[in-house]
Amino acid sequence: MAYFTDSSLYMHKLAQSLRHILIFASSLLTVVPGLAADTAQEFRIATEGYRYAFPRDHGAHEEFRTEWWYYTGQVTTKDGRPFGYELTFFRRGMPREQTKTLPSKWAVSHLYLAHFAISDLSKTRFHYTDKMSRAGLGKAGAAADRLHVWIDQWSVESPLAAPGTQTLKAADGDLALQLTVSSEKPPVVHGTNGISRKGPLTGQASHYYSFTRLATTGTLTVGNESFEVSGTSWMDHEFGSADLDKDLVGWDWFCLQLDDQRELMLYRLRKADGSADPASSGTLIDRDGKGHHLLLGDFTLEPTSYWTSPTSKARYPQRWRLTIPSQQLSLEIVPRMAEQELSPKRSTQITYWEGAIETSGTVQGKPIRGQGYMELTGYAERIMQKL
Repeated sequence: MAYFTDSSLYMHKLAQSLRHILIFASSLLTVVPGLAADTAQEFRIATEGYRYAFPRDHGAHEEFRTEWWYYTGQVTTKDGRPFGYELTFFRRGMPREQTKTLPSKWAVSHLYLAHFAISDLSKTRFHYTDKMSRAGLGKAGAAADRLHVWIDQWSVESPLAAPGTQTLKAADGDLALQLTVSSEKPPVVHGTNGISRKGPLTGQASHYYSFTRLATTGTLTVGNESFEVSGTSWMDHEFGSADLDKDLVGWDWFCLQLDDQRELMLYRLRKADGSADPASSGTLIDRDGKGHHLLLGDFTLEPTSYWTSPTSKARYPQRWRLTIPSQQLSLEIVPRMAEQELSPKRSTQITYWEGAIETSGTVQGKPIRGQGYMELTGYAERIMQKL
């Protein structure tokens, strides 16, 4: 092993390497895996037949290029003050050709990034921050046999003895979160035969599962106030190895927790003309936790109004009409506040909208309500232009 002995030379080479890595990191959110020539041989691609084994699969999958652990939720204080939150960790494997210049424990073989946001829904104020660090010297990493992902003092962790209970921690200045989430349903696997398709070609897929209903308690800190809160969260874990098809500009993703104890996950992969790619799909989770795969033709999802960000000038669809004819389900989806746009400067450098939503409508002619989160990408900029 070779090590740098001259500190100025080391820092110069490290800075050069990190600048190059940032180019890759800025495309991180686009890596809903597909097959890319530069990664096909070095990283494993998502293929049919994958069999999940928990708690192992809650941990890192370093043989795949990109992975994320994604938490969103809505909570309230004892007196009813509502908040939404997001805490997300990303892992991006670096190709060997990008790390061979630093053959040491400082080498950047995996890059870790995180986003943290709190929506103060009663005061319509949105707060967010982000982090980035390399794996090495304990600054960031993820366990391989269980859920434990961290960057500095930000972390999510679950003990081997109780993988359905997870602790979430993040703090930056006067913004902080410390929550315990406990699964009320088993994890549900999305897609079919172990993969969630993102395109028609081999490898244009990911391995993707969720905890769709997590009982949540803990504290949020905003400014000089801390709040004891409780509510419900959702967790996504997804991993794969290549990039979105060149014809796609972004996606619209929804998770919904309905008051009849069912949940919905839907994603709409969006082409430049605004139409949905045929690989768009979803999952309906029934009361006992069983998932039912939904193809694009099984649902309709149409925007009915828009909001323009005063910061990025992006025009986001905000209100949506969702129908699933086979379930006699018709819903209106509405954001709980418009301003929930993130523009992370220290990590992915991709502007997107991610925020708390509510829904109401009918199922089999009876009224139904629910809550959840919505993610909208590719509106501030074409998502692929960062590649």
